[in-house]
Amino acid sequence: MRDLRFALTLVVVAGLSLVESGLSQSGSKIDASAVWQLTPQFLATAPEICSKASGTGNGECLVSQMAKAGAPPAAVTFTRAINKQSHGDFGVMAGFHAVGPVDFAFVSYPLRANTNYGLALVNGTPSIVNVEDLNLLDKKNMQQSAQFQDLKLQYPKLDLWPGDRDGKIWPDSQPGPDGGKQFTLAYPLRNGCHACEHGGDAIFTWNFDAQGKFLGTAFVGMTPPPLK
Repeated sequence: MRDLRFALTLVVVAGLSLVESGLSQSGSKIDASAVWQLTPQFLATAPEICSKASGTGNGECLVSQMAKAGAPPAAVTFTRAINKQSHGDFGVMAGFHAVGPVDFAFVSYPLRANTNYGLALVNGTPSIVNVEDLNLLDKKNMQQSAQFQDLKLQYPKLDLWPGDRDGKIWPDSQPGPDGGKQFTLAYPLRNGCHACEHGGDAIFTWNFDAQGKFLGTAFVGMTPPPLK
């Protein structure tokens, strides 16, 4: 069963590699040159322009509007890659933090109703790993844990939701096996919807080898629900 989970992780990672845009093709590393601060003028005009545009997806239209608004080429390239990974969910790099061999990038999603910040692990293999992609999480081990099973009795619709990132606090990292690196991230458990009861957080590590290759995630535990 563990071999099957590992094989499925490899399939997902391969899929991530296929959707990367000019980032991997150019061979250049992602860095702070891809940071672009959204302006009120862009947010007031670009979504309206793209809502009326035809012949292109809304996400790709917004990317083209970025270039017209003066975003640097690195920012446009990064957004195009994130746009493909998130199936058109428009996001721009709002912050960059180098830790090596895998670095952090905060992503601002200005058009979302909730969770307007996400996080990506960049410059490894693949060059972008979107940590808000819940399909990459070790959900099976979480769901089989006694903690989760007990909490399900209290919250029948309990499930994982994307992290409540604030665009300011970088995740914890620690050494992994054989010179690798692990990043520890929390994800809220909610009872059916974003505004529903909060059942605590599920904690996962994102694991990379010494060369920065993504190895998958591991469930490590849960925090208790907040006091009412």
